Amino acid sequence: MRSLLLTLGIAMLLSGCSTSKGQVPAPVAEKIPHVMTLHGVTRTDDYYWLRDDERKDPKVLAHLEAENRYTAAYFKPLKPLQDGLFKELTERLVADESSVPYQWHQHSYYSRYKEGGEYPLISRKGADGVEQVMLDVNERAKGHEFYGLGGASVSPDETMLAFGEDVLSRRVYHIYFKDLASGDMIVDVLENTEGRVVWANDNKHVFYIAKDLQTLLGYQVYRHELGTKQSSDVLVYEEQDDSFYISLGKTLDESQIVLFQESTTTSEVSVLDASEPLGLFKPVLAREEGHEYSVSKLGDTYYILTNWQATNFRLMKVAIKDAADKSKWQEVVAHNPNARIEDELVLKDYLIIQTRENGLTRIKVMPFNGQKPFELSFDEPAYVMGLDVNSQQDSNKLRIFYSSLTTPEAVYEYSLVNPDRRDLLKQDQVLGGFDASQYRAERVFITARDGVKVPVSLVYRKDKFKKDGTNPLYQYGYGSYGYTVEPDFSSSVISLLDRGFVYAIAHVRGSEMLGRPWYDDGKLLNKQNTFNDFIDVTTALTAQGYGDKNKVVASGGSAGGLLMGAIANQAPDKYFAIAAHVPFVDVVTTMLDESIPLTTNEYDEWGNPNEKTYFDYMLSYSPYDNVTEQEYPHMLVTTGLHDSQVQYFEPAKWVAKLRDVKNQWYKSDDKVLLLNVDMEAGHGGKSGRYRQYQDTAQEYAFFLSLLGMAK
Repeated sequence: MRSLLLTLGIAMLLSGCSTSKGQVPAPVAEKIPHVMTLHGVTRTDDYYWLRDDERKDPKVLAHLEAENRYTAAYFKPLKPLQDGLFKELTERLVADESSVPYQWHQHSYYSRYKEGGEYPLISRKGADGVEQVMLDVNERAKGHEFYGLGGASVSPDETMLAFGEDVLSRRVYHIYFKDLASGDMIVDVLENTEGRVVWANDNKHVFYIAKDLQTLLGYQVYRHELGTKQSSDVLVYEEQDDSFYISLGKTLDESQIVLFQESTTTSEVSVLDASEPLGLFKPVLAREEGHEYSVSKLGDTYYILTNWQATNFRLMKVAIKDAADKSKWQEVVAHNPNARIEDELVLKDYLIIQTRENGLTRIKVMPFNGQKPFELSFDEPAYVMGLDVNSQQDSNKLRIFYSSLTTPEAVYEYSLVNPDRRDLLKQDQVLGGFDASQYRAERVFITARDGVKVPVSLVYRKDKFKKDGTNPLYQYGYGSYGYTVEPDFSSSVISLLDRGFVYAIAHVRGSEMLGRPWYDDGKLLNKQNTFNDFIDVTTALTAQGYGDKNKVVASGGSAGGLLMGAIANQAPDKYFAIAAHVPFVDVVTTMLDESIPLTTNEYDEWGNPNEKTYFDYMLSYSPYDNVTEQEYPHMLVTTGLHDSQVQYFEPAKWVAKLRDVKNQWYKSDDKVLLLNVDMEAGHGGKSGRYRQYQDTAQEYAFFLSLLGMAK
């Protein structure tokens, strides 16, 4: 006990600290210099000791708990506001929400919630219309502070269900099997997996991906026979290049099991006859550095989406027997330098192509039967649409989803025979009197400092907005991995709009909003463009009257948390308050450590700092390395102790360093700096349909209270 008390004392040095609401002192982490030298540059990390891979060190846990007590004390007076927001957010949800059923084999499959349930029921109905609840996830989640459902997969003969479970939030799953006739669980359990299986057509073999428990990379594919022990499973593939991710799927006609091997810039596809599970996976085309491709199958033909001589991709076709010979590939859809081909669906009589041009998604239908091609499009200024569940290749119907900043998500079904016929299968309901006509969305282009025009999606409530620079502005961004933040509907944002906020999504470089070149211009040695774009959007929006320059709040998570850390260092005067969720902020140190999950997979995104050019560039923007003696915005930083993507110690170290600067140079309590560590959760925060809104309510309460908008 005495040693633990001493540890607590070391972790919570209190001299010279500010206090939260005059109650709990802000924790001050002990400084223990850890010196690192590379490429002639010496860095000293005073808070390196906060890393504990086992998450058991009493000293580390004591410091994290002290941070949580400090944060809890700050939010205690805000509890009525936070509780009110949580109630407001969750009361918009339909209690018995359900998905649109889709037909597969002899059943229609769907998920639904029962009133008050945090987790869904995975269900199906046969021809008799009687519901069978295959899995009540609420029952499986009982007794667990966190519960994550992996893939739920039914055997081809529809008699067995396989599903994955993660109860620690490290994205490492156990896979279980259930007999759907008897309702009994069978004894087979597969441990340390990616969480999903692909069934062979014999209904007794499954394929799954095993994880490396240190790096958390899925790197091995095993074949398991039902009724046998996992120790007897056969290793059928092992990825040797730790910059690659692997995943499994099945062709739409269910004839082949597909193994996808992908790095940031290179991909490979291997296939196995689903009716011959004891066979071997064979590459469609061996990997070539810089070549990305995917495959869809129709009969004896592959349709190949490829970036071969096509930055924004093009679609080719080839006889399966000739697929490895690119000279025999035939072009179906040519490369368009102004439009990125994002997806394709190959049905028996129709080819469907999803593209994005000037930031807007389009879906084009190209019949094989001589029917005139046609396009699906919508006329809102900013929206998202895409291919929904289309489970049968021999179909003349197409399902898509559609949403916008003012339109809750809808699922439409088009008749491909008669394209003028469109049926609305379902549109999400928003309770509480939501009226879309009260809100307006805009799409504007902001000229960044280098002359490039950055798209921005905006939404506000008409009667609360005046374009005179008086509204608070909430700006969101991400900008990495080519991931595009879509301008879709979020019921939680209504709580901001109804209080007079303008909500803006900055589609900064590093996404693929404007195609693959938009991504390339925001990664590696171009990463600074991501940060410049976000800052320049803020400057322009306030200058144009969309927001008050003194009431700008910003939010981002994961790589978007890196964005938040960068703008906090580079333009702190532009932002009143920032929320950085699970932020990737210690870029250089993390990318130098190959034992940390995901590091080697990301060299193509950030660069390899073992090379001096990348080291110097990454060091120039790494938020942790660039904390400096300046006044920062109010900041709320969140993390999860079990985060598998961005380890908890990155934000913990960052806050410790920021607080040291604050204590040394700004001793008043004018600026709030909080770290909230969810001791049970990981990268995605709290699990559960309702519980996840606790995090949103906390962030909103933080911003609203600071802006004097608590009522």
